[in-house]
Amino acid sequence: MAGQDTGPATVTLADVARRARVSPATASRVINGSAKRVTSDLKERVLRAVQDLRYVPNAHAQHLARSQRSAVGVIVHDVSDPYFAEITRGLQRVATDSGRLLLICNSYGEPDRELAYVELLRSQQVHALVLAGSGYHDVGFTRKINGQLEAYAKSGGHISVIGRHDHVGSAVVPDNEHGGFLACDKLYELGHTRIGVVAGPRVLTTTTDRLAGIRRAARQRGTTFPAQRIVHTDFSRDGGASATRQLLETFPDLTALIALNDSMAVGALAALRASGQRVPDGISVIGFDDMPVAEDVTPTLTTVRLPLIEMGARAMAIALDEGPSDRREAVEVSLVWRESCGACR
Repeated sequence: MAGQDTGPATVTLADVARRARVSPATASRVINGSAKRVTSDLKERVLRAVQDLRYVPNAHAQHLARSQRSAVGVIVHDVSDPYFAEITRGLQRVATDSGRLLLICNSYGEPDRELAYVELLRSQQVHALVLAGSGYHDVGFTRKINGQLEAYAKSGGHISVIGRHDHVGSAVVPDNEHGGFLACDKLYELGHTRIGVVAGPRVLTTTTDRLAGIRRAARQRGTTFPAQRIVHTDFSRDGGASATRQLLETFPDLTALIALNDSMAVGALAALRASGQRVPDGISVIGFDDMPVAEDVTPTLTTVRLPLIEMGARAMAIALDEGPSDRREAVEVSLVWRESCGACR
């Protein structure tokens, strides 16, 4: 109806900025209590404008902005995998102590999905990104994701990765090569020469690094490790069981198996048990990672230990640190001796 009082117009942040003769960004920093410094003169002008205009901040918008600044994006292959579950425990511990919210994304080992998640988390303006999955031997993918990560870093984002990647950012790098060496060299020391390997996907740097250590151990013993005795599968219990059956059908005289993660080693033990093989009297088994299940299976599993929780904690600490953006922290490995491994009979 003509002449009706529609009430006072809503005062916006832009109105406050004009009144205080500052930029909207400066007005926002003062009103939202940003950690970025503002001179006392500018701060006083903004606060006076807020009072004069009776400006009321949009509480919902402030909440969203604070949520974004406090969030950390984490990309793993599969958080239900015990390996990533342990790493996530370390990530969560440091994030919680720092008042941060974790946004966890499962890539399921698909590079395109990982790339899409990086783009999505960038759009959410998360404070930091942690890539906790293995690196890929994929030049095209590496080029694409580095383009995303470089743009994110230039906008003030923090990046850390776990494992060997050719990515922008800092990294926590486990010595997977030396772990493979320790496992294979121990078997040679125990008299085993007919050794099979249950390996992960060829495209992952974790797989190739652990295999490189196995081959180094063979070279130091004056031999080469036969490629025919390596079966590639996915890093899962069922994959380990299937690969073990394949190895036993082709090489029934094997006296030892190295599984390149503990989930596959559990599958290998199940397959050996089903085939009537005695562990370790008939065949020895070594795993990799030292996940909690390694102490619960029968026989208990000899394995290469990675401090998974510590790796996650270190990666999160780096991501939240304001220090250099290209740090590299090496993670040592060790061999944990249990019942599944013995001398060659």
